[in-house]
Amino acid sequence: MWFDDWWIYALWVVGAYVYGALPVVYLIGRLRGVDLSKEEDMHISLWRNVGRVEGLIGVTWDVIKGGIAVAVVDRVFGLEAGLVAAVGLGVIMGEMWPVFLHFRGEKANTTGLGMAAALAYQALPFLITPIAVGALVRTAPRFLDTRRTLDERLKFGGPPSFSLPLGMFCGFGLFPLGCWVMDLPWETIAASIVLFALIVTKRLVTGLREDLKTGGNKPSILLNRLLFDRSFL
Repeated sequence: MWFDDWWIYALWVVGAYVYGALPVVYLIGRLRGVDLSKEEDMHISLWRNVGRVEGLIGVTWDVIKGGIAVAVVDRVFGLEAGLVAAVGLGVIMGEMWPVFLHFRGEKANTTGLGMAAALAYQALPFLITPIAVGALVRTAPRFLDTRRTLDERLKFGGPPSFSLPLGMFCGFGLFPLGCWVMDLPWETIAASIVLFALIVTKRLVTGLREDLKTGGNKPSILLNRLLFDRSFL
């Protein structure tokens, strides 16, 4: 039973947290002389301020990072579903609150994608479809605008997006439903719910105190953060 070997379970989860907290994106920036620790989004800043190759490496690493840990404990070590799910969530928490960066981390959307794919690939259409739609609505008009140079069309970031964060919210919100529809283990369903809760929590709390000091409408600020990942539209 799990309570007989709780310390082994704890070691796996702590190890997953430390692994998830490794500041690879930050270190890539530092190697190029750029400090990303105060940036709101390290991925966008790495792409813009360091280079596209480095930015692509950073994003790819964070996606793969979420899947590697789950795949290793599941397919290599063959551990039970509950521990596999806990390890995946440990990686997410490490990405969000990394000890190496004073607990100031990313929002783990990319890492969450990799973790979800390895944990429950059967339910991926529920997750990917809203995100893909949001990304297309956000990116396609700029990319297809022939009046812009190729360099401008490939620029990562750009004006604030509403569709992509909304797509992320819907995708991670529908992911637990997908796990249930695909009749996956209850541990996997529970982990997908916790994943969504963590992503929502990180959206709501990051920089909230400073934004509330502006005197804006508090319910509106919270709703905007929940759906669009920003306090003010």
